[in-house]
Amino acid sequence: MTNNKNNKKDILWTSEAAAKVTGGETTHDFAATGIAADVHHLKEAQAFIALNAGDHDGHQDVEAAFRAGAVAAIVSKTYKPKDPNWPLLQVEDTAKALEALAAVARNHAKGTVVGVTGSAGKSGTAEMVATMLGALGKTHASSGDMGPLLALANLPADAKYGVFEMGMQHKGEMAALTRIVRPHVALVTTIEAKHIAQFKTVEAIADAEAEIFQGMDAKGIAVLNHDNPHFTRLKNAAEKAGLRKIYGFGEDDGAQSRLVDCTLHADSSRVTADILGERVKYKLSIPGKHIVLNSLGALTAVKSMAGELSKPVEALKNSTPIEGRGNRILVTLEAGKPPLTIIDESYNATPESMLAALRVFELSHPANGGRRIAVFGDMLELGKDGPRQHAQLANPLLRAKTDLLYCCGPQMDALFQALPPDWRGAHTDDSKSLAAKLIDVVRPGDVLLIKGSAGNKMGYIIHALQALQPSQAKAKDQRNAV
Repeated sequence: MTNNKNNKKDILWTSEAAAKVTGGETTHDFAATGIAADVHHLKEAQAFIALNAGDHDGHQDVEAAFRAGAVAAIVSKTYKPKDPNWPLLQVEDTAKALEALAAVARNHAKGTVVGVTGSAGKSGTAEMVATMLGALGKTHASSGDMGPLLALANLPADAKYGVFEMGMQHKGEMAALTRIVRPHVALVTTIEAKHIAQFKTVEAIADAEAEIFQGMDAKGIAVLNHDNPHFTRLKNAAEKAGLRKIYGFGEDDGAQSRLVDCTLHADSSRVTADILGERVKYKLSIPGKHIVLNSLGALTAVKSMAGELSKPVEALKNSTPIEGRGNRILVTLEAGKPPLTIIDESYNATPESMLAALRVFELSHPANGGRRIAVFGDMLELGKDGPRQHAQLANPLLRAKTDLLYCCGPQMDALFQALPPDWRGAHTDDSKSLAAKLIDVVRPGDVLLIKGSAGNKMGYIIHALQALQPSQAKAKDQRNAV
């Protein structure tokens, strides 16, 4: 049973090719334009791969995938289909099958591959790199709904550029990943105490991130944060791996790409920078000094590949925040009154990213008697030092002119108790119960900063607040959101 609806040039995987690569067996012929692991992001004519994600078995979604338009499903040989007519690729292990598909797609790639890693800012920086390279040619990039291996398995052979966000949580993970991705350019945004519960020291985290260089050859390029205390450690690791081109970015005078000047606003930044000897001026529609510095790394990576920045810089002006990474949402609570402004930082949180978000928060101005309300969830994986690092946010929170703190999670209680009573809104066990309290207290003109590690599910609070808006006003406010 072959699907003939797609143009031949759009086909990434045929049943024959996929079976050969994975060592699997097919029940019917198929031709897929790509591979998806999430039914909600599956596009018509793609194949669905049933992966295990935490306690969820992707095989439970196979039927839904075919209803959504999947042309085939990649499943374990132990899976029993409900419909004998479903085109299946049956493999021993779907995770290993994905690795095999990704490795072969990488071997067939003709373009330049960029890997972006670091303790924070990976997604936004990778998005900036992809946006700029898109102005120079066909660019394929990973996104929030697909990890690097899945994104690599979807890499068209004729793409001029491939941009992949590469994360790790344990020693050795990056080494295994980079040997498949094999980046030509590696960009490391920063090194922080993220996942410190899995490592003894921040230096160990730096070493684990530096494993990215092990998948590169001597022609590879490393782009590193020159302002970070671990710059020299990363540089030494890159040199040990044989890399000869190593560029630093930041405010430090020794950086090859250096910030010259910037003006920070609540919703944007204006920047002047020297990128490997080329002076550029640009406006970022994503606020925050940390975003400015990450843009220097993105520009350096692009300059090192393309040689010039005129078209990429023009494209960078159109870069927008990724969901959960600083985008602003306006919610009308009462007709004719200022909207509630939500700064959505719900994707993740570390002590350093909390400080960066609070600096942006301070630049935001409530309207007509509104308040600055911080809505925080626990910063996870900080180990035994977690409570102290939460409590240390008290002074930065007050410096940001915060009026109230609403928070959830056991570790956030340390911050809640460290604040003067007048600044304490409420502390709850989870985001769902916190949302119920916020619904009763928010008012027109308020500005809310919502941030926490992904495990807190802070996005639930955003959805609950959006539901307060009269339906007829939603579309208008979303168009007006910065």
